[in-house]
Amino acid sequence: MKLDSKIPEGPIAEKWTNHKNHLKLVAPNNRPKIDIIVVGTGLAGASAAASLGEMGYNVKAFCFQDSPRRAHSIAAQGGINAAKNYQNDGDSTYRLFYDTIKGGDYRAREANVHRLAEVSANIIDQCVAQGVPFARDYGGLLDNRSFGGTQVQRTFYAAGQTGQQLLLGAYSALSRQIGLGRVQMFNRHEMLDLVKVDGKARGIIARNLITGEIERHSAHAVIIASGGYGNVYFLSTNAMGSNVTAAWKVHKQGAFFANPCYVQIHPTCIPVHGTNQSKLTLMSESLRNSGRIWVPKKKEDAEAIRAGKLKPTQIAEEDRDYYLERRYPAFGNLVPRDVASRAAKERCDAGFGIEANDTNEGVYLDFSSEIISKGKQAAYAKGNHNPTQEEITILGKQWLEEKYGNLFTMYQKITDENPYETPMKIYPAVHYTMGGVWVDYNLQTNIPGCFVAGEANFSDHGANRLGASALMQGLADGYFVLPYTVSDYLADEIRTGKISTDLPEFAEAENRVKEQINKFLNNNGTKSVDHFHKKLGLIMWNKVGMARNEQGLKEAVAEIAALREEFHKDVYVPGSADELNPELEKALRVADFMELGQLMAMDALQRKESCGGHFREEYQDAEGETLRDDENFKFVGAWEYKGSDISQEVLHKEELKYEYIKIAARNYK
Repeated sequence: MKLDSKIPEGPIAEKWTNHKNHLKLVAPNNRPKIDIIVVGTGLAGASAAASLGEMGYNVKAFCFQDSPRRAHSIAAQGGINAAKNYQNDGDSTYRLFYDTIKGGDYRAREANVHRLAEVSANIIDQCVAQGVPFARDYGGLLDNRSFGGTQVQRTFYAAGQTGQQLLLGAYSALSRQIGLGRVQMFNRHEMLDLVKVDGKARGIIARNLITGEIERHSAHAVIIASGGYGNVYFLSTNAMGSNVTAAWKVHKQGAFFANPCYVQIHPTCIPVHGTNQSKLTLMSESLRNSGRIWVPKKKEDAEAIRAGKLKPTQIAEEDRDYYLERRYPAFGNLVPRDVASRAAKERCDAGFGIEANDTNEGVYLDFSSEIISKGKQAAYAKGNHNPTQEEITILGKQWLEEKYGNLFTMYQKITDENPYETPMKIYPAVHYTMGGVWVDYNLQTNIPGCFVAGEANFSDHGANRLGASALMQGLADGYFVLPYTVSDYLADEIRTGKISTDLPEFAEAENRVKEQINKFLNNNGTKSVDHFHKKLGLIMWNKVGMARNEQGLKEAVAEIAALREEFHKDVYVPGSADELNPELEKALRVADFMELGQLMAMDALQRKESCGGHFREEYQDAEGETLRDDENFKFVGAWEYKGSDISQEVLHKEELKYEYIKIAARNYK
């Protein structure tokens, strides 16, 4: 099957505008006749539901949390990118477009990325109008900071809680539509299947997580905005409930799943501290603006630190290896995430790790230089041109507290160490997934009427996402893309009338869901869901993680298939179907993770190159950098479901064309 990305003709800077000008419309008087389902209420889902409700459609929004505000978008810390050039440092729509394509290691669609860069500026205006309290400079203008993979300051932020503030803005817009009756909100509901009628997406089967009731919901179009699948690794920075189920059910109904092996490992997370840990904590990338990453130059110093005989503050400046500044002088500590993560792994694998955990994995993020630098600036601004060291330190810490206070507090609460006094310990962890459901330029899957937005789709980030671009994509899709493209699809639905939930397709889908639930509850196994999830996570991290190789990937495919079989034979799910049953919820989600994990390993195995977050050890240059194969792998790998044996999935290729950016080896040196 040939994948049609529906990229419009014409110059790239005009594609989106021309495309919008020729899309079909639904008249305001016809919109109340049309129903739309939105699954997920993070930034993409909440903004889409609010926008479509505002336009006059009947919207049903679903989230498994107790409130839309608890979607995982709330956890984003550092900021949101936009090409406003407020800092007058040479930023532009083109530069944001270029940085995103390069950051993704030339594995993203040009047209989608340019559209993202175009609408980025509108997002900031929209959010300011909603009252999002972005940080401002001394004169009251919006402030910016830098993020990885860029040489400009284009990231707008609200302290270390940007995602929360943006989500509250989208939630306020959504709440207004709920109050007006245009959006019907279903909290504590989880989508468990997609219903297709005559090949079109026509509704979902959802489970009420409080009562256990299985419900049928119909619509003329279904939008999936359910986030990423990082929890396939068990340990990740994602919320514990984050899962792939909605996206995977769409895949099993025929939507292609694209580039599943593209996973982002975030370089600045609090290191793993024990085998019973169930979650990892992110320390915002914004901290790399002010912190310098280092390990000791001498192995004996690293060993002494791990043994508790030496403190980092006792290591002299000349005995510290600021390895990112050494290897990548042009970008320093602000290289892209995949580059920073691999560099940390390389140092720890070589024996220079500083954390006393099972793997000795950890590096330092040190703010002492910034305290001195900003302390001197602050003293000078106060008229004190000859400050004492103590005055410099006090003022420098005050500056840091204003910028990053909540992040430093969070770190101290978790580790019981004061990052103002001693360097933070960090290490890479699974954070974001660039892969997802395949969509065309209109964000529609190959199932007519089924759209996918935000992290759940594959569309904008190639093989590696730049920091502060997830929030940008979620809001771009929900506020500025879907309202146009979904309306274009729905223009042909105004005479369809209400979709009945009594159709046999709804009964079939409901029976599929009930069968799976009953199977788990009557399984009489001996081991918990978490037992299997942890086992899956270990296979994924060790063999489909930061570094991969052919042998490990082949082993992973076989091991996951065997684990999946054991899971279905021996998992124990207590309780019943007609009650609040968190173990049942987890079992249904982990069943999907098992299948996805196998596909991720297969995808990584077929992609015989290194690009972005996908690092094959066999394909690296003399300096340990990614070695792409543009001749053979410059494509989007979209997988088609072929039944319960995941090894039978069929790979379809969408060739990537670069007409406006010269494809080249990434260089951050």
